Amino acid sequence: MKYIAGAMPVVLAVVGVIAMYAWLSGDVIEEFDPRLPGADGRPEIVGDANEPVKIAGELLTSDGVPADLPGAWPRFRGTDLDGISKEQIKLARTWPEQGPDVLWSIPLGEGYAGAAVFAGRVYIIDYDQENDADAIRCLSLADGKEIWRYSYPIKIKRWHGMSRGVPAVTDNHLVAMGPKCHVTCLDSMTGEFRWMFNLVKEFKTKIPEWYTAQSPLIEDGKAIIAPAGDVLMMAVDCNSGEIIWKTPNPDGWVMTHSSIVPMEFNGKRFYIYCGGDQVKGGVVGVSAEDGSVLWRYDQWKVRFNVPTPVVVGPDRIFLTAGYSQTPKGCTMLRLTETDGKIVAQSEFLYSTDVFGSIQQTPIFYDGYIYGVRPDEQLVCLDLAGSVVWTSTSANKFGFGPYTVADGLIYVMNSSGKLTLVQLGPSGYVQLAQADVIDGHETWGPMAITSGRLIVRDLKRMMCLDVSQR
Repeated sequence: MKYIAGAMPVVLAVVGVIAMYAWLSGDVIEEFDPRLPGADGRPEIVGDANEPVKIAGELLTSDGVPADLPGAWPRFRGTDLDGISKEQIKLARTWPEQGPDVLWSIPLGEGYAGAAVFAGRVYIIDYDQENDADAIRCLSLADGKEIWRYSYPIKIKRWHGMSRGVPAVTDNHLVAMGPKCHVTCLDSMTGEFRWMFNLVKEFKTKIPEWYTAQSPLIEDGKAIIAPAGDVLMMAVDCNSGEIIWKTPNPDGWVMTHSSIVPMEFNGKRFYIYCGGDQVKGGVVGVSAEDGSVLWRYDQWKVRFNVPTPVVVGPDRIFLTAGYSQTPKGCTMLRLTETDGKIVAQSEFLYSTDVFGSIQQTPIFYDGYIYGVRPDEQLVCLDLAGSVVWTSTSANKFGFGPYTVADGLIYVMNSSGKLTLVQLGPSGYVQLAQADVIDGHETWGPMAITSGRLIVRDLKRMMCLDVSQR
């Protein structure tokens, strides 16, 4: 008995260690650490071998009513894909201690998917954990009540959330990409099904680590998508689902978390995409007319391309990355054309000590670039890549989102604290700050329209009144 009694503390300690390991390695909410594949013991994400190519979905309608409000934020990074609201609405420069008024708040499945706003409706791709289904939801901007949802069954294991990305919405169409690369087109007003592509089954897409965050683009009635499998990019007719053009992928670039952004240079319109990894990858400009490659830059190879390229003026593109294993932090490409051939060349290349971004896309505004770098400081850069100012270590913002409206930048930290900063090169000028979500991992992209700011954390979305009264 003495032997057993003496051993008991050791046994309990061992059991405790095992239990703690099991808890930490399980599907629990975790604090942020640069998420490296295999770091948490999870296998590479693959599609379900038994999953059908086409998945039948279901449309459910509810009693929500669209808001009678102007303005829109119809896709990732807003109307002009630059993270800036152009609406002529005066916004508050100060808030009460508790922050802006909360107009509505709703629970969501775990994830970081952001909202699109169009015609008084809020659209988001969510994950219904109870029913194991992707759910494309349409809500009222007025009160957050659901108008309709289209869902289809798909099993997704929790891996730092599920849903990511933002739907693209027009008068007639909505196109959204689910976490396992299912691209769905619906009637944007009614939710009626139009078509679906299963990129893994149909184009041999490899699902990115932590699921895809690519946000589709709609232009001229076409959905622009980067499967980065058998084809690199493609244009799909939103009405019929017919593929209009495909871009070959001879070098086998894989899908990243980055999204497609359009640009026009010397009368040529093309779509920019960062694809691949640190071995095979780069940046490409694909013709909007026929899908041909107009230019490519193979020197930007990073393990995790998360931020989207930023168009800077008529001929430059700012690229950034920020994970600790990535040696590159940021570069500026300048486009030139000789004898009809477009060439991209780097003007500078700096490490993350100058600037990089873990997951959010910087904003080019009024001649300067703004973003939060890996040391969590808000930074203002000039177009030569020089740091104009930082918020200093006294003002850190984690890895949350930011957006610009009315000469202001709204910056969210990882735990739900929202900060309002006056934009300009003269220095960091903080106007207001408040804890608006008592949450965790408030990383989802913001949307702002009609004086309303939509934010989210891992499990909740909230609409704030930021208008000037």
